[in-house]
Amino acid sequence: MRLAAMSRPPRSASCLGRFALLLGLLSAGPGEAQERRLGTLGFPNSGAPGAQNDFIQGVLLLHSFEYADAAAAFRRAQEIDPDFALAYWGEAMTYNHPIWGEYDGDAARAVLTRYHGTPATEREALYWAAMDPLYRDEISDKTERDQAYMVAMRRLHEAYPDDDEASAFYALSILGLTNGVRDFRNYMRAAAVAQPVFERNPGHPGAAHYIIHAFDDPIHAPLGLPAARAYGASTPDAGHAQHMTSHIFVAMGMWDDVVQANVNAVRVMDRGRAERGMADLNRCGHYASWQQYGHLMREEWDAAAAIMDMCQKNQASPDGDDRAYYMRMRARQVLDTGEWDGVVRWSFDVSDVPSAVPGYDFVDAYAALRQGDPAPAREAVARWQEALKAPAETEAWWYDPDRLRIQVMDLEGLLAMRDGRSDQAVRLLQEAAELEESLPMEFGPPASLQPPHELLGTLLLELDRPGEAVEAFQGSLALAPRRTPSLRGLLSAARAAGDETLAVETEKEIQEILMDVDQPSSLQRLLR
Repeated sequence: MRLAAMSRPPRSASCLGRFALLLGLLSAGPGEAQERRLGTLGFPNSGAPGAQNDFIQGVLLLHSFEYADAAAAFRRAQEIDPDFALAYWGEAMTYNHPIWGEYDGDAARAVLTRYHGTPATEREALYWAAMDPLYRDEISDKTERDQAYMVAMRRLHEAYPDDDEASAFYALSILGLTNGVRDFRNYMRAAAVAQPVFERNPGHPGAAHYIIHAFDDPIHAPLGLPAARAYGASTPDAGHAQHMTSHIFVAMGMWDDVVQANVNAVRVMDRGRAERGMADLNRCGHYASWQQYGHLMREEWDAAAAIMDMCQKNQASPDGDDRAYYMRMRARQVLDTGEWDGVVRWSFDVSDVPSAVPGYDFVDAYAALRQGDPAPAREAVARWQEALKAPAETEAWWYDPDRLRIQVMDLEGLLAMRDGRSDQAVRLLQEAAELEESLPMEFGPPASLQPPHELLGTLLLELDRPGEAVEAFQGSLALAPRRTPSLRGLLSAARAAGDETLAVETEKEIQEILMDVDQPSSLQRLLR
């Protein structure tokens, strides 16, 4: 399918002005409207004046990945002005989710077939033409589509360097090349394109959003902090926007901000569900998971447990993603609090959620080991080793084989320690930590439920090797800054090694996180 790239004369010069919305209007019913604060942007276009509010709101929502609401806004603009090319362009773009790896070409093409005109201006024609590679029938490979789309957006950006929307969507097209994998070269390219837009307009949701994605790791996160602050303040009525700020906060160990950002995100989600007349169900998802992790890092056990209670009420949900999140949240609760009693074989079925099974089994085995029963660990190791020997079957686990290998080495190391083979235990955990370091940096809470550096440090302390333990805990903190269990371990190791300066610095950092809340950590309980 070749999309039209012709132009027609603008219908009204007055419609070509620069529009900016701080408060988008979302129709809530006949004669009703609700204000939504979604950021600010300018997008000159040839649409009818009456279609501007809906069109601009669609673009604002599109930048914050609120795809369903964005599509509805663009459709309202089409109803007001059926000849408004960019309203169809906008709706079609809601079916390509580059960061999430989601794509619905059929739905997008169905939108484009409803439009029978041609773009009104040369610039709008370039926006229209840039979609061509994304939805062209003859390009079947998604990677090839993404590359061709990026090239088209680069041409648009170069033709109109002062067009903030061309720049923002070009930055997103660069991020779309990464397929969710760490790619610092393209991340920095995207940031370089988005940063000038952000400097011109800190309230631009796309510029701030894409900068956050580009700097979402412990090394670069401080560069993304201004964008995170601005995004959260300017876009309070987009749930994904509120959550996205916590990507920078987690990478910097700003736990109060992590909690608040996700409280805000859940609040927006709940309000949206209520407006649609939807039941308040299945809240045990992504935002709740990150909120709970922030509470755990603050050692706010009761607050974290309250989220578990909420999730427990939703455990019968048919949504496998919700149950997978619940499993990881429950696992983190157990591992970070050291509350092993009653954990073995949870009363929660994740057998039909392949992505949850390895983590479920790991915590079950880990808890059993801490309670003196090695059988679940031996069974898990044997099962995972067999899975790793059969790549085709392993794929069905929907789980990163390298992460699975880390779990195998962690449990093998703990089993070796239990059997008195301490040298082998240290070697296995060192290998797990080295493998962790070799993998791309993760977004958000550590991918390994029990970070291998932290586990290694704990074992080295048990072996009275505090100097080596200091290095292990510092390695953990390099990957997960201000992670409280690792800081607790570093404090114990520094004191045991006689490094008073490091001990004082570490204790001060812990106090800053906890605001003088003094509760025993999981590590302390393990070392008793």
